Amino acid sequence: MIKHKVFISYHHKNDWYYKEEFERIFNDIIISKAVSEGDIDPDNSDRYIKRLIQEDYITDSTVTVVLIGSETAKRKHIDWEISASLNKKVGGYSGLLGIVLPSHPDYEKERISNDSIPPRLLTNIKSGYAGFIKWTTNVNYMNLCIEKAFQNRTSQTGLIDNSMPQFVYNR
Repeated sequence: MIKHKVFISYHHKNDWYYKEEFERIFNDIIISKAVSEGDIDPDNSDRYIKRLIQEDYITDSTVTVVLIGSETAKRKHIDWEISASLNKKVGGYSGLLGIVLPSHPDYEKERISNDSIPPRLLTNIKSGYAGFIKWTTNVNYMNLCIEKAFQNRTSQTGLIDNSMPQFVYNR
C-alpha cells in the first residue's frame, strides 16, 4: 500500500482532536503534513503565514484533507490552504477531500448544509474535482477516497475552480 503525503486542513481550536485521531487511525496509509499547534506563531503577518504553510507543508503534499467541523467554513487559513492546494505553482495540484466530522451539526442528517462547507471546497465538490465523505474509521474506505483524490490531481485538473478571491478575514 502506497502512503500518500496528506496535508490536513482543520480548525485548530475546535477540531484538533479529530486531526489527531485521523493521523492515528490512518497512520499506515498517510504521511501527515499537518500544521500542529504551536508550529506557526499567529502573531506573524498573514502574508508570512500563507507563505510558510505553502512552502513548508502544502508543497510537499499530494492530497489535502479538509476536516469539516462547525466553524470550518468561516476560517481564512482553511480557505488559504484549499486555495494553495489548487494552485499548480505551489508544488503542483493536490487532490482534495472534504470530511464532515461527527462534531458538525449536520453530521447525522442526510444532507449537509452548503453554508457549512468552505466555499472554495464546495465549488470543487460540485465540479467533481473534490471528494466529500462523512467521518469514518474504515481504513480501506479512507484509502480508496485518498487514492481517488490523488488520481484526480492529474486526471481531473480541468474541473479545478480556484477563481474566487481568498478570504481576507474569518467570517
